[in-house]
Amino acid sequence: MTATMHGDAVPGTLYLINIDGNGETVVGKTEGDIQLYPRPSNNSEDPLNWSSRRKTVVLSLTILWVLAIGSAYAFPFSLLADITHETGISTTDLVQASGILSLTCGWGCLIWVIFPFTTLGSSKDGQDLVLSIAIIGCAYLSTAWEWYVVRILYGLAMAPIETLPEVTIADVCFAHQRGTWISFYVVALFGSTYIGPLISGWLTVAIGWRDTMMFIGVACIASLILVFFFMEETMFIRKALEGLEDEVSEASSPTLSVCEAQNAEVKAAVKINNQIAEPPTQKKTYFQKLALYCLLPGRPTVKQMFRNTYMPLVSPWENEKYAANAHHRFSVMNSTTSPILSAAPYYFSSGLVGSMYAGPIVGTLLGCWWAGWVVDYLTLKLARRNGGVREPEHRLWPLAVSAVLSCAGLIMYGVGAQHQAPWIVLAIGLALLTFAVVTGSSIALSYNIDCFKDICSESITSVIVIRNTMGFAFSYAITPWYTNMGLQNCFIMAGFLSLGSLLTFLVFTWKGKTLRKIAAPRYYRYIEQSFTHE
Repeated sequence: MTATMHGDAVPGTLYLINIDGNGETVVGKTEGDIQLYPRPSNNSEDPLNWSSRRKTVVLSLTILWVLAIGSAYAFPFSLLADITHETGISTTDLVQASGILSLTCGWGCLIWVIFPFTTLGSSKDGQDLVLSIAIIGCAYLSTAWEWYVVRILYGLAMAPIETLPEVTIADVCFAHQRGTWISFYVVALFGSTYIGPLISGWLTVAIGWRDTMMFIGVACIASLILVFFFMEETMFIRKALEGLEDEVSEASSPTLSVCEAQNAEVKAAVKINNQIAEPPTQKKTYFQKLALYCLLPGRPTVKQMFRNTYMPLVSPWENEKYAANAHHRFSVMNSTTSPILSAAPYYFSSGLVGSMYAGPIVGTLLGCWWAGWVVDYLTLKLARRNGGVREPEHRLWPLAVSAVLSCAGLIMYGVGAQHQAPWIVLAIGLALLTFAVVTGSSIALSYNIDCFKDICSESITSVIVIRNTMGFAFSYAITPWYTNMGLQNCFIMAGFLSLGSLLTFLVFTWKGKTLRKIAAPRYYRYIEQSFTHE
């Protein structure tokens, strides 16, 4: 990837829609009046050129993989009371171990995403390995230190599901398609944390919690087999940055329409060298697709690979600070549901505690629709109103609904539990909270990718490290927080903290483009240092 910078390009700003209808429709560059970004090459193995069926298989397997690993993580949440009763491990230890899991999951991303497993050409072997590691967590437990060890292993095993799926979606989907698939991914990521306890609760009633913990091992093995034999590598090194594939010069464009003028600085700011069509390549055979590594021209050198393990920590982009606050609130629910509902006046069994996660599942599905189809539709609509130019900030406005519902859900859940309200009140509160978590997470991740697509793996890693470190600290705070303040005051405070953090999107709708423009030189310099030059 070679780029000569001149001008003031703003990363993430795309001329997405040909609104006047008079532009030339170029096969492979447009879909109706929507411009295709990134531009697909004429390489048949370019993921952007894959058939819809081939793309759907890869993306569906990615979602399945996330569901399997996420469920393995969440299975114990409805069993905390049972584990404490049989083993004597305190609820505090159980919750704090989950905090350590969050910490190791976040920092483990530096190994899984930036280190050899993915940057040398294939993330599939990392996915296969993580599924095998997850089975370790199904071992029998009897002491607190064993629980801590297993949760640490789970954290390391889970790390790829926090970062690799977003990169896979960015590899396979065009800019205007990412929001929908990101929402599917977020539904799988958070939905698995609700489906897992729902299933494990009733399995525990039938076969006991120890055998229930082994059940996830079977699911992981089945998922491992499917991923190994059908999951394809999606990494493809492109010679041009997204949105800057087309060279534009004043000589070739003496006059510009309004919509073209708005994006002229974007198209002219970076001149891509070696913009020569690649010779067509033969399709890979089935066994070639199963290869654990595929050597790609332009891949990072060994020196660059080691450098990339720490650069996400010293180069966090402005929007990541916002994204890191967007979706850790679900830990409140997972840390308190079992202790609250298994005590007076509810006295729920593990099966009934698991059934309470039906509310969050409904909230997750509604959040998928809102953060996927609705947000993509709104983004295209706002781009049309903006002369065909899409700004990543167009995606943020639906967060206003998420902010209000997040606050309402936390207050309804906490105040309802404090005053021993009917269980349906708590279930509705959890559903509202989950809707807000899913939509906030999906929109934040999509915004991150839209802003800095060509370093999305590094930027998302920085997001996850910050977010999970905060989650680790929060796991130590939640139990004494609601114990000392009471459920009502604790969750009222949490509700307004959530409202405030989500409303920070208003700052980015106001100054987001300015921040992206300030970050642009550093962004292009980072890309230049991260890839080999041919």
